[in-house]
Amino acid sequence: MAAPDKLTTIVSTKGQVILPSSIRKRREWGAGTRLLVEDTAEGVLLKATPAFIETRPEDVFSSLPNGGRPKTLEEMDAGVLAEARRRHARD
Repeated sequence: MAAPDKLTTIVSTKGQVILPSSIRKRREWGAGTRLLVEDTAEGVLLKATPAFIETRPEDVFSSLPNGGRPKTLEEMDAGVLAEARRRHARD
């Protein structure tokens, strides 16, 4: 990224700051983007937060109860095909 332009903004009475549109466009920060605010020795750093928290497979495996035996690949394929047929018949 090239040397940043010297841009200024004003803090409102509510503590709000408007980021210049050139920065919002470059960063692809649309309305509703959540930003992490970090106070550093050099100033305030803004970073976009991820849409979803990071998870590991072991955090979500077995999160839903299952009382039966595991399905075979053939059973899973048959189930997907049956659902596709059901949805197609509905149209």
